[in-house]
Amino acid sequence: MSEFIATYEPIIRSSVFLGLFLTLAATELFAPRSEHVEAKGARWFTNWSIFIIDILVLRLAFKTAAVGIAVWASVNGYGLFNAVGWPLWLEGLIVFLILDFAVWASHVASHKIPIFWRIHRMHHADTNIDVTTALRFHPIEIMLSMLFKVAVIIALGAPAVAVIIFEIVLNGMAMFNHSNIKLPLGVDRFLRWLVVTPDMHRIHHSSEQPETDSNYGFNLAIWDRIFATYTQEPKLGHDGIEIGLKEYQDKRPTQLPWSLSLPFRSQ
Repeated sequence: MSEFIATYEPIIRSSVFLGLFLTLAATELFAPRSEHVEAKGARWFTNWSIFIIDILVLRLAFKTAAVGIAVWASVNGYGLFNAVGWPLWLEGLIVFLILDFAVWASHVASHKIPIFWRIHRMHHADTNIDVTTALRFHPIEIMLSMLFKVAVIIALGAPAVAVIIFEIVLNGMAMFNHSNIKLPLGVDRFLRWLVVTPDMHRIHHSSEQPETDSNYGFNLAIWDRIFATYTQEPKLGHDGIEIGLKEYQDKRPTQLPWSLSLPFRSQ
């Protein structure tokens, strides 16, 4: 089962990713939350280019995805769950929660630790937010995130099926909550008790630092509530919110070379 999952993992993830991306991109056209200030062309080219670079860097560096690491840990008997033999459903639930918390915690660290913020700020430099913003992470950040995730997966001895489910859900939710879609207010209020919604995560991309330093979640909404980093509404409202970083409210974030070099520029 694990080898089957590892073999077909790229096909499964790519199919789900493309299906969700096209669905959300189409929804943005017909039910946008806000009008884009700039045309999509340059932004989408840059964000997609960064995403493709990320994939190439990960494949060159790791040769396999997180699922492959889980299979390797299982074959070699590494990690907690390879020793205790608990039911798969229980292991899967625990793995999902721990990995989601780990992603939330690493996101907080990327804001609080200066050297990590230098890298992560490229993601926040985007002056608009839509489904392609979920693709805009610096290759260095992607590498560091994968190293951290690999360490957690090996320590847990996470089942491969649990890892691929988590990866698919996380990628899908990241695209969903970065998307520029307008949910009915009642639906948004209900959903954000469970998961991170577009309105909830848009606050995190505000240029106002107290708002940027809140709503860190990509998937489950519980961590921001538990650790008191939750913001209900932006100070200027969703119609008045300024997206991006105050010092880069211009065309530079739409340029690929500038975006990739941002971690090496003075703040």
